Amino acid sequence: MNEEGPQLETLTRRLSECPPEFLGDDRVIIAAVVSDLLRDLGGEVLTREQASAFGNANITGQEKRLRIVMIACWLLHDDWFLQNKKHNGLLTLLKSGLTDLSELVQPEKFVTNADRREEFARVCLKGLGLRPHAETFTQAQDRLATLNSVERVRVIQEAKAAEERARAIREEMARKAAEEAASYYGRD
Repeated sequence: MNEEGPQLETLTRRLSECPPEFLGDDRVIIAAVVSDLLRDLGGEVLTREQASAFGNANITGQEKRLRIVMIACWLLHDDWFLQNKKHNGLLTLLKSGLTDLSELVQPEKFVTNADRREEFARVCLKGLGLRPHAETFTQAQDRLATLNSVERVRVIQEAKAAEERARAIREEMARKAAEEAASYYGRD
């Protein structure tokens, strides 16, 4: 996120205009779309091995990830990326950088929900080492942290685990107090 990228508003508007073909058309060959995007941004087309990561949506858990990859391809085919040839980190972003999001958020939300659009645009920019135009590194990081679905779930899980530990400690303290009270009264 060290380099300034496009305006966030442009990206969120582009996401809101995502065509239905990018939201889960089974006839689309995702590897071809990814390969075209890489080529258009100045990178190398996918090798057969790389293409396999974008192949079979029938594998359990892959359908949502691949639908999100398609949405990212739509987003990153924006004029700003085409003109600036920003493809460093793109393959990593598409292969594995969106997996956590795909496990938590329905792909359509990245098109229909304003907060999820912003989150998705920021995640994609971060994956390419970019931050939104006119934002500092700190501002971009803070805003992403505010919207980050993956981080929110992690924090909730940690809070639940901490509460469970506290409950177990309270129960153990109550049990020991009851044992001490029983032994005290048992001596009389």
